Amino acid sequence: MKKPKRASAAKAKKGRKASASRSKAAPRRLAKRSAKPARRGASAADDTRATIRGLRSKLKEAERRVVELEAAADTDFLLEIPNRRGFERELARAIAYMKRYRASGALIVLDVDRLKPINDSFGHAAGDEVLKAIAATLTQQVRASDVVGRLGGDEFALLLWNLSETDAKAKAATFEQAIDELSFAFRGQRVTAGASAGVALLGAQSDAGRALEEADAAMYVRKAHRRHEPLIRLVSN
Repeated sequence: MKKPKRASAAKAKKGRKASASRSKAAPRRLAKRSAKPARRGASAADDTRATIRGLRSKLKEAERRVVELEAAADTDFLLEIPNRRGFERELARAIAYMKRYRASGALIVLDVDRLKPINDSFGHAAGDEVLKAIAATLTQQVRASDVVGRLGGDEFALLLWNLSETDAKAKAATFEQAIDELSFAFRGQRVTAGASAGVALLGAQSDAGRALEEADAAMYVRKAHRRHEPLIRLVSN
């Protein structure tokens, strides 16, 4: 009867060992199972960060493109100076500054006297050459803080800081003279363009729209006077 007891005791001992082995293996299996979701979670986080980096890069590129498009919308493509939209924006900013800090300036509107006859006689390529030369001449004669713009067609505008009425009118006369002295050769003929300038003073009480109207009206008065000046001519030998 003792042998069966020993066999039963051996079986019980073997069962306890197997149970202990299973209980030890269980945490390992649980650890392995828990490790897999951790790797999947890390991979998802990496994907999210990569997506965020990609979106940020695209956002920066979009912002850069917006700046380029805004600059293009404000710039005359032929002359590479502010167009009407760009100049009016600069004028509005300048007047806002003048109102805040009690500064002053002048607005000059300048119209090319004979661009249409040049276009009609020699083509628009000739007219473009005249416009480029005038834009370069005006830009060379202003300070870095001043603004030269093209309002459209043959009309330019200049925003000049800290000028009295006398100084502004003298500056307008200087611009007229500089453009009068420009000479072009088209099809063997010497051509001059000429320009007429009108002035409006700017200050704390100014309004951009009214200032442009005032300078434009003064320019047409000046243009009428210049028609009777003997130095004005389309073609000279």
